[in-house]
Amino acid sequence: MQNIYYNQMEYIFCIYFFEIEVIYIIKNSVKLSRNEKQLTQEELAEKVGVTRQTIGLIEKEKYNPTIALGLKLCQVLNKSLDQLFWLEEDVNEN
Repeated sequence: MQNIYYNQMEYIFCIYFFEIEVIYIIKNSVKLSRNEKQLTQEELAEKVGVTRQTIGLIEKEKYNPTIALGLKLCQVLNKSLDQLFWLEEDVNEN
């Protein structure tokens, strides 16, 4: 039996298989990549068409961008999608 739980506020995916709880957290390296390009949050936001606050929330992992925005970020930061965003797995035995 498999149950899937999605917490919209924290962007944590939980999948339960038997007695093992697998939690996937979406992580990103947007801030590091932005700093490598010597861009401010405001400059990056302008280049991808969002507000500075949106960039701040993405960097704090409080907001996950749409695929379109993620691809724009990749283009501006000269990174691939998997270099900017990935799932981090946390396995807990019950």
